[in-house]
Amino acid sequence: MRRSENQVLQSAKLARDQGERLDLSGRNLSGLGLYGADLRGADLREADLTSTVLTRAKLAGADLSRARLVGASLGQADLTGAALNDAVLFGATLRRASLEGAVLRDAHLEGADLRHTDLGQVDLRGAVYDPYTVWPIGFDPEAAGAVFEISS
Repeated sequence: MRRSENQVLQSAKLARDQGERLDLSGRNLSGLGLYGADLRGADLREADLTSTVLTRAKLAGADLSRARLVGASLGQADLTGAALNDAVLFGATLRRASLEGAVLRDAHLEGADLRHTDLGQVDLRGAVYDPYTVWPIGFDPEAAGAVFEISS
């Protein structure tokens, strides 16, 4: 485990032990391997999580507003009730993620993989997607308020 990965996990444990909210807002966490990390309720606003592995991470109630999650792996992550407003999820993998009650208003989902993800209780108003975004079978993104755009 790289030193910065260990620091993030130790900070998360310390904050949890003290009943505090972990504040990682604006931090550069790109490329870290945080598989299964417990970041419930963490403040990750404007954090750079580019190519970060968050597979099976616990992010319920986390604030990821305006976070950069380009190419991030969020498969099977628990994002229940998470805020992802204006988050950039270009090419992110969210297969089988738990997103019940999550808010993805104005998020960028271009090229994101959302296969096998229940989006029934997700706020997608204004979220942008493109021809490369992969939705669950039968899901209608426009009916959910998402906006189709082709990048120039």
